[in-house]
Amino acid sequence: QVQLVESGGGLVQAGTSLRLSCAASGSIFSIDAMGWYRQAPGKQRELVASITSGGSTNYADSVKGRFTISRDNTKNTVYLQMNSLKPEDTAVYYCTAPSVVVAGTWVHVEVWGQGTLVTVSS
Repeated sequence: QVQLVESGGGLVQAGTSLRLSCAASGSIFSIDAMGWYRQAPGKQRELVASITSGGSTNYADSVKGRFTISRDNTKNTVYLQMNSLKPEDTAVYYCTAPSVVVAGTWVHVEVWGQGTLVTVSS
């Protein structure tokens, strides 16, 4: 099986920075795009940023210029550098890989991490 494990969440003050990491492990042949979603209390889960295996990125308007997504394909790891954090960035952040090819098969699976809480105080 394939797993995603996030780390790096925590409580920070507004205006500061935080870096999230998400490492994929298991029987992996290849991973296409990876991304970060977030869900604030009482709100729907929303896409924060995504990155293809080739490095093309996409961001939500609310985080453009403040957040940077990157990945290390050799480590099957994706990162989210969050700068100039605002209280409205408070949410549980989820890592996802929508299409992971399982090693030794032609099976594609969608994988989600368990989430990591980011709390930004004003």
